[in-house]
Amino acid sequence: MSRADRWTTADLPELTDRTVLVTGTTVGGLGHFTSLELARRGARVVLTGRNPARVAETRQAILDEAPGAALEQVELDLADLSSVRRAAAAVAGLGPIDVLVNNAGVMGTPYSRTPDGLELQMATNHFGPFLLTGLLLPQLIASEHARVVTVSSQMHRVARSAPLDDPRTSHGRYRRWPAYGQSKLSNLLFTYELERRLRRAELPVKALAAHPGFASTHLAANGQYGRSTGGIASVLDGAIKVVSPNTAARGAWPTLMAATADLPGASYVGPDGFMEWGGRPRVTSSNRLSYDETTQRRLWQLSEQTVGITYP
Repeated sequence: MSRADRWTTADLPELTDRTVLVTGTTVGGLGHFTSLELARRGARVVLTGRNPARVAETRQAILDEAPGAALEQVELDLADLSSVRRAAAAVAGLGPIDVLVNNAGVMGTPYSRTPDGLELQMATNHFGPFLLTGLLLPQLIASEHARVVTVSSQMHRVARSAPLDDPRTSHGRYRRWPAYGQSKLSNLLFTYELERRLRRAELPVKALAAHPGFASTHLAANGQYGRSTGGIASVLDGAIKVVSPNTAARGAWPTLMAATADLPGASYVGPDGFMEWGGRPRVTSSNRLSYDETTQRRLWQLSEQTVGITYP
């Protein structure tokens, strides 16, 4: 890449013989457009999602724009740790993985607990990706030049503390937006601790993070109403499209830059516009709490205990 401060999709390299796994690939979302651009450059893209029919829709949408794209399809529900383990087992036969994009997430959902007893937003946005990354780490190492890109959000800045209490126990009144902020803060705490551990172990994998700014996706409507169309959900979804400075396609650019550009580990990529809501991607910084190494280690230990995995 020639100019990191003026990055566009024209800077994407040729990705033939590379395998990329993207979580959360519903049509019209960030994962869809991330997968599309990577497939255009020749990557074999593993599309994942909890609804196989929707993943199949994304597969067809990509093929319509990139005929002949090399696509795989795997069922994955990040809110269910047993589903994460099944998906990792299904992916095991695909060989080395060059890039893992932890893109899937939920936002502002009503209070609910997963089959594992975890609050839904933390389960989907942090604990599921934490387990998936750990299970796929041998395949990432086998690539010899892999990277893990985890999609966070500017909403990480609303978190006043990290979620370090017992995740299977309720702690006071549930507030969906602070809970979402904590889950997005967890993405960054995870990324920075993962990068430090990879360097210490001298493993050929980098950990980076990205955020899309304010992009016109269906995430808010899905989180609030469980759907993006029909009644008030359509109103909210339409309003977001009107006020968003970024389309979903442009919102994927920071992720694409983090996944392919020549950047150091622990880089955080986001838009360069006003308040980082929109614009071209560039390396940026997260809040002070996200860089606290003690907090990073404590969340890591809690996460290993919660999902039942031990990283190298």
